[in-house]
Order: sequence, then structure tokens, then C-alpha cells
Amino acid sequence: MIRQPDAQSPDAQTQDAAPDPANPRAIRSIGIVGGGTAGWMAAAMLARALHGRPCRITVIESPEIGTVGVGEATIPPIIDLLKFLDINEADFIRRTSATYKLGIVFQDWGAVGDRYWHPFGTFGAPINRRPFHHAFARALATAGPDTRRARFNDFSLAAALGDAGLYRPPESAGSGPGAGLRYALHFDAGLVAAYLGAYARHLGVARLEDTVQGVTLAEDGAIAALQFAGREDFTADLYLDCSGFRGLLIEQAQKTGYLSWSRHLPCDRAVALPTAVEGPRPPYTRAAARSAGWQWRIPLQHRVGNGHVYSSAHMEDAAALDDLLAVTGQTPLAEPRLLRFATGRRRLFWNRNCVALGLASGFLEPLESTSIHLVMSGVYNLLDHFPDRDFAPANIAAYNRELIEEMEHIRDFIILHYGLTRRTDSAFWRDCAATPPPDSLAERIAVYRETGRVGRRAGELFTDLSWFYIFEGMGVRPAGHDPLIDVVPPAQLAAILSRLAGETAAALRPARPHDSWFAPAPALTTPALATPALATHVP
Repeated sequence: MIRQPDAQSPDAQTQDAAPDPANPRAIRSIGIVGGGTAGWMAAAMLARALHGRPCRITVIESPEIGTVGVGEATIPPIIDLLKFLDINEADFIRRTSATYKLGIVFQDWGAVGDRYWHPFGTFGAPINRRPFHHAFARALATAGPDTRRARFNDFSLAAALGDAGLYRPPESAGSGPGAGLRYALHFDAGLVAAYLGAYARHLGVARLEDTVQGVTLAEDGAIAALQFAGREDFTADLYLDCSGFRGLLIEQAQKTGYLSWSRHLPCDRAVALPTAVEGPRPPYTRAAARSAGWQWRIPLQHRVGNGHVYSSAHMEDAAALDDLLAVTGQTPLAEPRLLRFATGRRRLFWNRNCVALGLASGFLEPLESTSIHLVMSGVYNLLDHFPDRDFAPANIAAYNRELIEEMEHIRDFIILHYGLTRRTDSAFWRDCAATPPPDSLAERIAVYRETGRVGRRAGELFTDLSWFYIFEGMGVRPAGHDPLIDVVPPAQLAAILSRLAGETAAALRPARPHDSWFAPAPALTTPALATPALATHVP
């Protein structure tokens, strides 16, 4: 018997769940090393999916090791996660000091003075079964001095709402811009970890508060046990490494290896600090390019998250902090935090009986708010490839292939923001423009420049629209567009564009100021000591 605490008592004793008669080789225990957003999100998702199945889940959280906690912006799949977990969205927003996010506004990326949107939701509507951005490109290319120029916000409800400082929920039915609206959340990552921790423990997940001192490997390289000072070894069938950049299991113990992407993504430092809320909270993340990287600004109910991601080869740490302080123009609410990272990924995300999630699996800068999504995707894919104790190599290989493809797709999308720059005002931007893109990205760029097509592959996170937003925002106008758009006569196309713009304007009317959706002075609760608002049952 292994001595470990359960959710209620630090001295309770537990052991592996009883064997499943239907499958004697079934996974009976899961050990998650590391708490934080990644660890508790994984615990919550697994507890929800495995509820009613004999499997013990334990989160091992060290009181000596802090979490990074800078992933405060998300993308729309976070809403799907709340639905999967059956969590009351309003309760989650209140307890995590969340605000709504309709997209990202990029400033000064193509050239100093540029501003463009990567919004969520639909953009116009298909015309002649062709994606609308081809019609938009044609309208821009054919606009004359006497023709009203097509405006981006006429066809993106999210961008129109965001620039007006408004928010409204999506419509539950229909086909107009209100039904096509999508949103995500900004939230306090520490409060989210506590909230999901309360959720997971409510479903029976145990928490062991201790620091792993060593790892015992089996002869085949699998994790055999975790070692502690003054406590018996901990054993499980399946281990999840959520230990952050250290990769305690996947790298320090198993020596899985790491692939660096620093050639194409040279930023390797970040400094983060919170400031007070001043003025209305915009319903979007702001990413402003600077001389050696970029700065984020994320509005929460109780504070604003600020950060500067930069290349240490082009800027000293002190200068990066000074630049961030100068831009915020406020006294920080806490000491700035300096983070060092190496952009890239583990050679394998799943090695024998160990799966790495979050920062333990690799790192992509939070330019497109994908950090938390990659944790979710890793767990969803683990559920799709959930093993038994035989750990079939083909199953593990399939998991690794799918996750590697997704992360490399996101990598290329982030590189696009740098590689298309026209800035020559600093060595950093000149180096970015001069670095050839990966072959996989070079092909996409060439196809878009010639045809306006992206060629999105099935299963990729970012749609053709997302790629269009970056190309268009960075000033890349294709030489042509889908010729099937030309089947629509100019007068008819103009009428369609006018109708769509009117529908977007009508969808703005029910909206109200973003700040009005939240309490004037949010009172932070302690979600770890409360029971989250769950449905009355968990299937």
C-alpha cells in the first residue's frame, strides 16, 4: 500500500483502484506531477471523462515550486472545455476575474503605425460557395474613386464590437453575424488553477503536497516510481508531466530530447507585471510590436496583465523592463517576473508511460494565446488514445504524430507574424525579415501571394480565415482571388456586400459596454475552498 493523502485528509491512505473485471489491463492509477493551470486542467478533464471508472488520479504539487502563470488569454475552445466539464460559465467568470475576448489587435507589426485584427467568429458569408475573403479581396482590388471601399469591420462582428468597446453574447440560432460570433476569455491563471483544483477534488482527485526528489526508471525507460524525502515512493500506471519548463519526468528522467525553433522564433525572454485597471476594459488582447519583440496587454476584472516578450540577443533584460514600464505608465502591483525559455518542443510528447503537457512538452510564445489550448488538446488526444497498461507503441506513435503536427502548424502560424514584416528600424526586425521560413510555411505563403488561397489541412487549429487575417493585416495582397467569385456580377456583389454590412450593423444594436457585464468592484473569492457550480450529475 502506498501512503498518500486524499482530497480531504493529508493523512488518509489510498491505493490503486480495484481491477476492472471487463479489462484486467486497464489503467488503475494516474499521477500528475505539477499543479498550476496545466496540472489541474488535466486532472479535471480526466476526472470528468473517467468518472465512474475505477481509476485513482493524484496531483503531486510542490509547495517549493511556483507556476509561470502568464497564460491569461485564451481562444474559443476554452468555452467548449467549460461545457465538457459541465461548469457554470457565469460562476467561472466571476471566480476567475475573467473578461470577454473577441480576438487580438496587433499594432506595429507590418510597419510602425499599422493596426489590424485577428477576430473570432465569421467574416462575411460564403458567396457562390467560395470563402468570403476572396470577395473581400476582389472588392478591394476593384474599388475605384467613385466606389465605396470595403471596410473590414463591416463584415466582422467581433472586430466591430471590440473597436466600439462593446460585448454581446452570440445568438443561439440563425445564420447571421450574431450566430457566427465566437468569444474566449481573459482570466487570472492562478485563480483558474484553484478553481479547476476544487472541481477535480470534488470529483475525487487526490492532492499530494510534496516535492519530487527523484525518479526511478524501469529497465525499458518507463517511469517506475517517484521518490520523496520522508515519504514512501509514489507509483502509478500512467504519469503526466506538468512540471513546467524543467520537464522533470519527460526530460530530466527520461532524456527524451528537445528540438529548438529559435532560428525562426528568436524571442527567448519575457518580463511580466500586473497593473491597476484604468479606464474601460477592452474586449480583446493587445499585441504591440516593439524594437526587439512584442508586448501583451490583457484586461482582467481586477487588474491588467502586461508582458514583454523579447530576444536577449537584441535587448538586455533591464532595457526590456524599462520599455514595458514606460509603455504601461503605471506603478506595478507586484514585482516584475523574468522568464527564460527556449522555443521548441520535446522530441516525443508521450514516452512510454509518461505524457508531457503544457510547458513540459514545449514552448511557443503566447502571441496567439495557444498555451492553454495545447494543454486541452493534449488531454483530449490522450482520451482519444487512452492506453491500457500494455502501452501499445503504435497507439503512442499515433498520439505523438498528431500532437507534433498540431504544434508545428501553430509554430508556422506564429512565424508568419514575424516573417512578413516590412520593418527595418531595428536589427531584430531586419533579422526576422531575412530569415527564410520553414518549407511548410514557405509553400503556404507562395500559394497565398499568387491565389489568395491558404490550403488549410483537416484538423488544423487555425482556419483559412485566421491565415487571411494575418496576411491581410501584414499588407500582403494576393495577385489573384478565387476565379469562381468572378461569376458574380459586380453590381450583384456590391449588393451582397451592402446587405452583409447592414446585418453586421444590426447585430451591434443589442450590445452594451464590455465593462457593464461585470461587477463594478470585483470581490475575489477563494475558489479552492468552495465547490464549483457543477451540474447536478456527471454522466
